[in-house]
Amino acid sequence: MSSPMEDEIVVALDWTPNTNHSGFYVAQVKLCSADAGDGTTPARQVAQRAAHFAVAPSESAVSFATTEPDKPRLVAVAALLQGSASAICTLKSSGIDRPAKLAGKRYASYNGRFEDPIVSRMVSNDGGDGQSVQFHGLDAHGYQDDDTMGAGSVVASYLEKGRSDSTWIFPAWEGVLAERAGQHLHCFGLEDYGIPYGYSPVLLAHPDDLVGPQAERVKAFLAATAEGYRRAAAGPEEAAKALASCGHPSLKDPEFLEASSSCIAKQFLTPDGKWGFMDSKRWDDFVNFLCLSGIVRDRAGGAIPREAIKVESLFTNHFLP
Repeated sequence: MSSPMEDEIVVALDWTPNTNHSGFYVAQVKLCSADAGDGTTPARQVAQRAAHFAVAPSESAVSFATTEPDKPRLVAVAALLQGSASAICTLKSSGIDRPAKLAGKRYASYNGRFEDPIVSRMVSNDGGDGQSVQFHGLDAHGYQDDDTMGAGSVVASYLEKGRSDSTWIFPAWEGVLAERAGQHLHCFGLEDYGIPYGYSPVLLAHPDDLVGPQAERVKAFLAATAEGYRRAAAGPEEAAKALASCGHPSLKDPEFLEASSSCIAKQFLTPDGKWGFMDSKRWDDFVNFLCLSGIVRDRAGGAIPREAIKVESLFTNHFLP
């Protein structure tokens, strides 16, 4: 893959453009599509130097920290959202009103390295048989599915059409979209079922960009992005208009965009008004959970011990304004 232009900052998104990303659009940051068309994830685009930053879950930092030694150890430099912002969902009409009832049911997976084991653990924590969940992948992560790309919604393209029974969503986007479409959902927060989930999404950077002259560029970029997110938090209507200006086909309903923007705005900043900040305890709790649950494994299937993962190397607040 070709390298990004030297005079621009390129951010690889994790999905169709949505209100999680509003601060970038308010700040007028250059963005690229979620998927390169060849299965390359946003994090891999950064690892291959095709993008400067990737929007990804915190699991991606853990994954790159525990992969082959020749792979770069990507670092989270900011959290886009604070608090618990995602959930596992089902249609209310399915009768699956708690995680335990996902035993024997289908789950549409984004094929993340730790995703399926986390969902399985959640089901088991609720008293169900987590090992019996039927995991199946979203076609090309949903990125090349016309219905998903047009609707911006796995609920619309998978659950409503009977292609799966459950999936992982951001309720402030797909939950709002579903309610407006009459698709009533059950949403299960991971923390409510014994999963101390990490930050999602975060902004990942290549370690080589965090030293030398590039470090100042990262600081400048994060300062501009932080201002974009502060404006998005204070003005959801402005944020919705900035997002819509990108022209993606899933952004044609201004009333929905304003509703989603208002819903997510409260999660952009910490209680004291900071954007991007990450707490070390939250990272530590999540890594402890992954390791103690036997979820972090090497390519041969062997469990990676907790002491092999240095939490302080996974993220940094150093470059935030």
